[in-house]
Amino acid sequence: MQSTSFSQFTIPSIVCRCISLQRFSPVFAVAASPIAPPSRHQVTHSMPPEKLEVFKSLECWVSENVLNFRKPIEKCWQPSEFLPNPSQGFDEFMEEVRALRQRVLGLSDEYFVMLVGNMLAEDSLPTYQTIINTWDGVRDETGSSSCPWAIWTRAWAAEENRHGDLLRTYIYLSGRVDMMMIEKTMQYTIRAGMDNGTENNPYMGFVYTSFQERATFLSHGNMARLAKEAGDPVLARICGTIAADENAYTRVIEKLLEVDPNATMLAIANMMKKRIVMPQHLMYDGQDSNLFDNFSAVSQRLGVYTTRDYAEIVEFFVTRWKLEKLQGLTGEARSAQDFVCTFPVKVRKLENLIKKVEPRRVKFSWIFNKEVNV
Repeated sequence: MQSTSFSQFTIPSIVCRCISLQRFSPVFAVAASPIAPPSRHQVTHSMPPEKLEVFKSLECWVSENVLNFRKPIEKCWQPSEFLPNPSQGFDEFMEEVRALRQRVLGLSDEYFVMLVGNMLAEDSLPTYQTIINTWDGVRDETGSSSCPWAIWTRAWAAEENRHGDLLRTYIYLSGRVDMMMIEKTMQYTIRAGMDNGTENNPYMGFVYTSFQERATFLSHGNMARLAKEAGDPVLARICGTIAADENAYTRVIEKLLEVDPNATMLAIANMMKKRIVMPQHLMYDGQDSNLFDNFSAVSQRLGVYTTRDYAEIVEFFVTRWKLEKLQGLTGEARSAQDFVCTFPVKVRKLENLIKKVEPRRVKFSWIFNKEVNV
């Protein structure tokens, strides 16, 4: 299996400073804090009980078309392949560390803010696996269930785990970050959890993961490009390797559109209306109550993940899932179809608003309280 994290970005929070939150989306009103705010989405278990049979009926399909994404562990890349080797002589190891530190000198503080944020996203795996195991009909009921859906989730998590391990070790060796503050942020973030609005509903859940895997592909790809331009080909290869990992979530939605197009179309529109939130939208470092918003603003300015990317992701899925060509939908599903297919145009209109925002300087504890433009 080649698996991508669904742990990335949404419409950048810099948009919050351009438009009225009340008129656009309640998602942007969520601020990180030591104590997670009440849930924004009060609906739970929104999938009708009779729909459980849909996911039960797909178990054979999952075995044949999803589980084959798993790679044999012996053929999977491992973090140690990209890192200085501590098992060799001390002098050789230290020479590799010095070379790593020399390479990262060309990377900006803003880049390290993004690299840390990406690492935190990847390393919040306990939260993501927990969320998937809340979805009715596909959860791992025992922790080691033989249900194909559960086998996939565990395999996905096992491969995902490598991403955070690799990024965390690389930035630790770089000497450019405050690991104590990063570790505190990680603990705060996992403790806060997340609220992605999927309502224990696998239709919406797989829409969410499909979107996030695509966002991860784009953001890590841009990080690879920036690392290469700054003179760190090893980090470029790391980010590129993570970006190249793919998973089966997009394929699951394709299948759901085939067997249950109305419910699936409604789920896609539902998640677009809520706005896909970044999994660690409740990130907190013990100091900055606007950490997520500030991180998102850096992403927008650095071009790692932007409002344009958000629109392009929706356009990608409209094309990939052939949403404009769906026939035989109910009236409600047709309305959902129209909303999703025209949604990218609405998102693109935000770009002009973003250009009007004046930059400001913000401190990030992750880089020893240095200031960067957001």
